[in-house]
Amino acid sequence: MNRREWIRRGGALSALTLLGSKSIASSLTEHEKRQFNPRPLADPVQLNFNENPFGPSSKVREAMTKAFEIGCRYPSTYSRELHQMIAEKEGVTTDHIVVVGGSTEGLKVTGLTYANNGGEIIAAKPTFLAMMNYAKQWGASINWVPLDESKTHDVDEMEKRVSAKTKLIFLCNPNNPTSTLLPKEKLIDFCTSASKKTMVFSDEAYYDFIEEENYPSMVSLVKQGENVIVSRTFSKVYGLAGLRIGYLIAKPEVAAKIRKNVVAYTNVIAIKAATAAMNDKEFYQFSLNKVREGKELMYSTMDDLGLEYIRSNTNFIFFKTGRNISTFQKQMLEQGVKVGRPFPPFTNWCRISMGTIEEVQLFNQSLKKVIT
Repeated sequence: MNRREWIRRGGALSALTLLGSKSIASSLTEHEKRQFNPRPLADPVQLNFNENPFGPSSKVREAMTKAFEIGCRYPSTYSRELHQMIAEKEGVTTDHIVVVGGSTEGLKVTGLTYANNGGEIIAAKPTFLAMMNYAKQWGASINWVPLDESKTHDVDEMEKRVSAKTKLIFLCNPNNPTSTLLPKEKLIDFCTSASKKTMVFSDEAYYDFIEEENYPSMVSLVKQGENVIVSRTFSKVYGLAGLRIGYLIAKPEVAAKIRKNVVAYTNVIAIKAATAAMNDKEFYQFSLNKVREGKELMYSTMDDLGLEYIRSNTNFIFFKTGRNISTFQKQMLEQGVKVGRPFPPFTNWCRISMGTIEEVQLFNQSLKKVIT
């Protein structure tokens, strides 16, 4: 271990020791610790992947343990209940649902299905890249549209660029990494209009975190038979990122077309975990509450430091560091915190994920040291 690494680890471990004090450790009750399974403090603290720092919940862990007994079985036998639960939640029939190995697989197979061999995908820049990066490997071309001045999808420009070669429009709403949300009337008007010309994919991985009341899901357009595909995930609010399970909602003929290209699918443990998670309303609400609490703590620190940030509709915050992100990453890592990767062209902005309250406090302490 060289001197720089020794100093970094020493500083981080000191911070972890400080955060382990009784006054901070009592942020969760014993019941909450048992039920919601907060991850332990680590060195470094990883706040770079938009993961839920809680879960699986005790109810989900129990379901997963029981699922070991059926590990010798293929998952299709046990997926009917989950399909039915998802269909009831979304207000559609089961033939609208495609269960996939994490919503990332749903994005990838949709890009492959519609844009291989020269098809075009229109997408914002920056946004979540899984669909576009995979589709390019199969011969797709990407028509990148810069975000507007508010760092939101420029849907007017996106619609202008639709042509005969456009096979898919990708929307990540709320957007990753900026956490911005399209105005709901703008979203509905755009998806309704654009879906008459090509397929529209609405990535709603962060839909549960939206604070605006009665904000619409584009499942409403799927129900109307429009050319819209919606993706959802169990990775975020349900705390199942490591199990790889998500789903798509699309009209039956579209769902059937995509289903043919699904490769990974998922497994019986993930299926049973997702089924239990959908029934665990206590954990769901706890996760949302803790994200709100963590964001408010971060906002307060950023306000104190005079940093520009976007009020988030997700489980992360996008904020302006005033320095190159590569430099900022190194400085924060020396303090024991991993932050998000670069998102060009916003190279002096940073995406920071919510953690446990202890992790958030460590981030705030580290941020003050680096900025001041």
